[in-house]
Amino acid sequence: MRRPRRQRAAFVVVATATFWVGLAIAVTAFWPIYEHPQFIIMAVGTIVLGSAIALLGAVFRWPSPVVLLLTLIVFAVFGVPFAVPELALYGVLPTLDGLLELVTGAALGWKQLLTITLPVGTYQGLLVPAFLLILVATVGGLSTALRARFGELSALFPSAVLLVGLLFGPKELPFAMPLVLGFLVAVLGTLAWWRWQRRRDAIRALAATTPGTGAAPLETAERSGGIRAVASAVVILAIAVGTGSAAVSLAPPSRERVVLRDTVERPFDPQEYASPLSAFRRYLQPGTADAAMLTASGLPEGGRLRIATLDTYNGVVFSVGSEQTSSESGSFTRVPTSIDQSAIDGEHVTLDIVITGYKGIWVPTAGKLQTIDFVGADASGLKNSFFYNDVSGTAVALDGLGEGSGYELDAVVTPMVADSQLASLAPGTATVPVASAVPDDLAVTLDGWVRDATTPGERLRAMLAGIATEGYISHGGADEPPSRSGHGADRIAQLLTDPIMIGDQEQYAVTAALMARAIGFPSRVVVGFVPDSVSSAGDATVVRGSDASAWIEVNTLRQGWVAVDPTPPVREIPLAEPEEPAQVARPQTPVPPRATEPDGNTDQIPLDSSQEEDPVEDPFLAILLAALVGLGVTLLVIAVLLSPFIAIVAAKLRRRHLRQRASSPAQRISGGWREFEDAIIDYGYTPPASPTRSEVAETVGGIQPLVLASVADRATFAPEQVREEEAIQVWTAVRELGAGLGEGRTRWQRLKALVSLRSLGGYSVKELFARERRLP
Repeated sequence: MRRPRRQRAAFVVVATATFWVGLAIAVTAFWPIYEHPQFIIMAVGTIVLGSAIALLGAVFRWPSPVVLLLTLIVFAVFGVPFAVPELALYGVLPTLDGLLELVTGAALGWKQLLTITLPVGTYQGLLVPAFLLILVATVGGLSTALRARFGELSALFPSAVLLVGLLFGPKELPFAMPLVLGFLVAVLGTLAWWRWQRRRDAIRALAATTPGTGAAPLETAERSGGIRAVASAVVILAIAVGTGSAAVSLAPPSRERVVLRDTVERPFDPQEYASPLSAFRRYLQPGTADAAMLTASGLPEGGRLRIATLDTYNGVVFSVGSEQTSSESGSFTRVPTSIDQSAIDGEHVTLDIVITGYKGIWVPTAGKLQTIDFVGADASGLKNSFFYNDVSGTAVALDGLGEGSGYELDAVVTPMVADSQLASLAPGTATVPVASAVPDDLAVTLDGWVRDATTPGERLRAMLAGIATEGYISHGGADEPPSRSGHGADRIAQLLTDPIMIGDQEQYAVTAALMARAIGFPSRVVVGFVPDSVSSAGDATVVRGSDASAWIEVNTLRQGWVAVDPTPPVREIPLAEPEEPAQVARPQTPVPPRATEPDGNTDQIPLDSSQEEDPVEDPFLAILLAALVGLGVTLLVIAVLLSPFIAIVAAKLRRRHLRQRASSPAQRISGGWREFEDAIIDYGYTPPASPTRSEVAETVGGIQPLVLASVADRATFAPEQVREEEAIQVWTAVRELGAGLGEGRTRWQRLKALVSLRSLGGYSVKELFARERRLP
């Protein structure tokens, strides 16, 4: 039925408004990805332009190719100023470079969004995927709402936008639950309005063919239908929200959501590259030790440059990340604009670094990186191949640094822990991969050093004091005592069992890190440069190969990760083991505890900490539990999604039960006929207005419906008493007729009838008018 112009205008306004509400809520899911004012400008402008295309297409009845062509024109003309504003001429006109970036971003930006640190702002055209998605959703969704036979399908487009925003977003999204619930309310409200609109059109069409129907009954019927539509939406929403809330209470979700960036292949795998600590002695070779590696301007007094942070030890090498663990230190992402380090308490520094003799993919940085900007001839390649891990503070440029490379970085540098502060430290809660193949001599030596200490902080200080007292520095040079390179388990065991402990930063950092873990502190090794002296302000500090060093970081309860240098002081190495310090010599065998005296240090943390030994889990049991958890979550999601339909089916079953268990046989026969009549309505039959039972039976056709109608009429109007057997026979016939209605229909048609709301609540369109006509 074609509506009058005023009704058409009102329809367009309401349909557009309800669509905009759902789309606006869905677009909000993209805010954590960008967090930039340009995203708001882009989203609002795209929705307005897409709506204009859809509205004009609906008014002038443009075919789909014309609408598609206009959408492509808008994408090309407005895509650059909206999604790639830095390449737009005067900020509003597209350029050739901007168009190339627009096309590239539409094709490749999706994957780049999953391999970059969030938020991305306007970095390298990564606004293009959101611009394209919002434009397509606006044009397609609003065109469906205004022109399609089933306008309710327009809700699928905002749903797709919301789903993509959640999947491409960060792991932690505090407002995810309110966002989804708000979107659910908007969609259900839209669907309720569409249902009322369709019902009103049907009432008006029926009124046009029913003589004597006045305006007052028509308005009352429309109002009644609208109230029932709203009530149904509220009930379904309450059931869905209640079921979801109960499910969350019974099975709370994990802290972090599972998003696509968790499953995408890592763009940089540190396991494919040699550990920087393995090449430590290379910097100390003749000809390299005195060579300038780089120059750094702005380095604070006592500042250190980090090459890489290593947290995985396999008994052979300390490396970055691990294939066998879920350590976040092995996951590198691109840095779009800046990283928020406001939670780090330290000194903000700005460094200008120029590479001279240093080579490799590992980018020297300081502290926790905030921003980095490459300069020089290879700046573009380094920028595009730069990846960073904020957990460890390690940066890489896959194109590789070389002579002439340069960059400026802003960072937050935390000071080293003073010796006087060590005793007050408490182990933190960070997770590091479990070390394997730790030499037994390490626990024996550590026990001799920390036996008299009580707290973890005091044991950490005692361990460092033991290394400083008994350790000597030698890089194994021509004029130095022998000192083998490497930091495998055999080399660490040799360091601890030789008469004189001789090694360099490579061995002492690994030893201190393993001992700190045994004490209870999560620890990791840092390899980098420690200049002997820092130039005055305005001058560049020359960092040479001899400045290469290694130290450790321990995770503490209050300060987080703090740097600790376990390197012993440089002093002359004795030719033989000293005789005098025999009382502090390391015990060669463990001293068994005395059986008659209890241990006084009852609060001492065992040397074999939980970080070193994890309980062995049954792989089959772990897989089974993971499968059960996944199955439970899947069933829970399915139950929440199906809860509105389950509520409809349950209501119909309850109605059938009440009719079948009525107090008298006559009422049960009448209820059986009403059950059959409701089934007819749910299957899409439309009986005439105010029909008799025979007319309803004729709508279906066949002899058995007419017989059932006759029996129901006789039970209602005949004076004789109805027998119990007749009621049983009627309900048997109702079941057979109900099964017959589904014969010859598809499974989808039978399912649609099962969850149909036409009969629920009691009133079809014909009954509305029958009831209204009886009004005085």
